Amino acid sequence: MFTGIIQTMGTVVKIDNDRGDPRFYIQSELDVASIDMGASICHAGCCLTVVEKEGDVYAVDVSAETLSKTTLAEWAQGIKINLETSLKVGDELGGHIVSGHVDGIATIISITPEGDSHRLVIEAPADLAKFIAQKGSVALDGISLTVNEVDDRRFGINIIPHTWDVTTLGQRSVGDRLNIEIDLMARYAARLMDYK
Repeated sequence: MFTGIIQTMGTVVKIDNDRGDPRFYIQSELDVASIDMGASICHAGCCLTVVEKEGDVYAVDVSAETLSKTTLAEWAQGIKINLETSLKVGDELGGHIVSGHVDGIATIISITPEGDSHRLVIEAPADLAKFIAQKGSVALDGISLTVNEVDDRRFGINIIPHTWDVTTLGQRSVGDRLNIEIDLMARYAARLMDYK
């Protein structure tokens, strides 16, 4: 489990495609020596397992299922990604509960400067739009964000300067695709409604 509070950005430094599944090598400011083999780390919203470590680089394997449901198929050498290590008992829960199980891919429709912040309009996939509520939470590329308003499949979010600077959102453009994870409570509430 994660909080959606990004710890650092990492860089994909190598991709090994000479396997059954691609293996991505990630370099970052995380203390790789302290990361256990088999540990879970959230990469742009996607929970992946550490399978190899050397120096300040670690590797993760990505299945065909994950590639089909996320933006990870678009990753190339040099791309920056948001990183968060998993929660430990007693850690501060600063964002919201994020599982690292991406539900689909959303698209940036507009980016508008608003004071020192940026207002983004995001379009969710049709099957996920019903789970997004005004003042609710959503994770985009692993970032815990508050929904400002909702209009059918589109919703608005406000990005403060800190988040703009320390995550990949500050490098995004209109038309870019983002991994989206809906709020866990919304998912279970909707499931319970199926049994009314």
